[in-house]
Amino acid sequence: MSSYVLTRWEPEQKIFWDTEGKRIAYQNLWISIPALMLAFAIWMLWSVVVVSLPMAGFDFTKNQLFWLTALPALSGATLRIFYSFLVPIFGGRRWTAISTASLLIPALGMGFALRDPSTSYPILLILALLCGFGGANFSSSMANISFFFPKKSKGFATGMNAGIGNLGVSLVQFVTPLVISIGMFGALGGEGFTTTGADGSTNTIWLQNAGFVWVPFIVASTLAAWFGMHDISDAKASFSEQAIIFKRKHNWLMCWLYLGTFGSFIGFSAGLALLTQSQFPDINPVTYAFLGPLVGAALRPVGGWISDKLGGARVTFWTFLLMILTVLGVMYFLPDTNSAGSFPGFLAMFILLFALSGIGNGSTFRMIPVIFLQERQQAAAKDEESQRRAMADGSKEAAAVLGFSGAMGAYGGFFIPKTFGTSIDITGTPHAALWVFVAFYVSCMLVTWWWYSRRHAPMPC
Repeated sequence: MSSYVLTRWEPEQKIFWDTEGKRIAYQNLWISIPALMLAFAIWMLWSVVVVSLPMAGFDFTKNQLFWLTALPALSGATLRIFYSFLVPIFGGRRWTAISTASLLIPALGMGFALRDPSTSYPILLILALLCGFGGANFSSSMANISFFFPKKSKGFATGMNAGIGNLGVSLVQFVTPLVISIGMFGALGGEGFTTTGADGSTNTIWLQNAGFVWVPFIVASTLAAWFGMHDISDAKASFSEQAIIFKRKHNWLMCWLYLGTFGSFIGFSAGLALLTQSQFPDINPVTYAFLGPLVGAALRPVGGWISDKLGGARVTFWTFLLMILTVLGVMYFLPDTNSAGSFPGFLAMFILLFALSGIGNGSTFRMIPVIFLQERQQAAAKDEESQRRAMADGSKEAAAVLGFSGAMGAYGGFFIPKTFGTSIDITGTPHAALWVFVAFYVSCMLVTWWWYSRRHAPMPC
């Protein structure tokens, strides 16, 4: 048996956890986090690149730019459905290494394509779809990490993995404007594109660096995963064994709630820069775009930690209520026929919205393993062996649901920017889109209250 395969893994047994399990679990977590951060960076690369395309000589319409920001989310969400089930089939170590290495395809592809302004729009659309590899990695990463930790620590562990991993969104939006301003790769990177402003000043950008800069880090992370992570033999399961989750009511309910939390986080991350550009044309959106994702990602572990203390359902309920009020705040500060609006107020409301979505991401992902462990244990006989088997089955189902709900939530990255674009095209303002979001958050709040947070709820968690 390979030294990378753990034949015994019982994190709920205190002696095993304290003497051996905790060290191994955290070793896998610390390797998983930077790999997931890189995945998010590649996934959201187009959200910041599109703003600079005109300066690099690419001539596309506003609608074409919205499609480039939305397609990575669409492909990433769809691929997540399949990635959700691959860890128990391939093993966490192997799949983390393979999926991280796959990020080289869009990173190198964008690097070469963005060197030439004559690159066709269909080629860029294909590269946008390939960036979905980064989004897909989330489902397999979260499913893998959930196997390693005991019930009491799952909220913190999944919150750390996802929260710091989510920082890749903020990282790419902060790093990209910096790296494209210098010819950091010399002749290997290609020549920059020089533009002349209305005042006669010139500016040169190397947009290809937005893709090339991530290549060495992806290679290093791939090697770290292959040589430093582990596979758990007890976590093996076929697709048919995992497919039982499609019959579980709570799988679909949690998919709905996660669309409200993570879907908001990734959707606003993808669409905020272009929304800002359309509503406040005098503001440079890349200067501020990274702030919201930074706050949301940083607070995701906090959401998991608070949920470990107070209960995930209670935290999720109040999060949705506050998100409703915050969206109303966004609408208040938008420009209209009677007012030029307030960008500081608009930005503050969006940062608060990101913060709440980050907390909600942590709380909903804490709910999932608790729900499925409780459900399986309640249905099993009370003898020790039946309870042990129920715990193993519950862990496998929870891992699959973590991945699958992550897939459903990721569709928010497509629908939110496209809803903004459609609302602006039809009505001239994003208000209609924001009212749709308010209605959706109300439904999420009611689902949370009825099934999970009220007194005598069917599955309190």
